[in-house]
Amino acid sequence: MRIHVTSVLVDDQRKAFDFYTRTLGFLPKTNVPVGDYAWLTVVAPEDPDGVELLLEPDGHPAVRPYKEALVADGIPFTSFAVPDVRAERERLGGLGVRFVQEPLDAGGVTTAVFDDTCGNLIQIVQIG
Repeated sequence: MRIHVTSVLVDDQRKAFDFYTRTLGFLPKTNVPVGDYAWLTVVAPEDPDGVELLLEPDGHPAVRPYKEALVADGIPFTSFAVPDVRAERERLGGLGVRFVQEPLDAGGVTTAVFDDTCGNLIQIVQIG
C-alpha cells in the first residue's frame, strides 16, 4: 500500500491552482470538472508520477472552522520536503509569499511555515 492522493483544503480552486503551480512550482496533473468544482491535482516536478496533491474545495461546513482554528494556533495543514529551507524561503519570499515562521533549526530538521493564500499554513521541512 502507498499514498496515491492527499489533499489540501482550499477556499478557491483557481486561486489555489495558480499559487501551487506558478508560485510553489508544482505541475498540473489532473483537471476533471465535477459540478461547480473539479478533481484538480498537482504533482512535484521531481516526481510527476508520484503522490498527487488534490486542491480540494473547503465547502463542507466543518472545514472552515477547522482550518481557522489551525491557523489561529499556528499549526500547518501539511508539510512539504525541500532540499534547503533557507533557499526556498528566500525564493518564495521573493515571490511575495508571506511566512509566519522563519527558518527554525530543530535538531536535525529545519522548518519554516508560510500562508498559502487559500486558508492554510504550510510547513516546509529540510531533514539533515
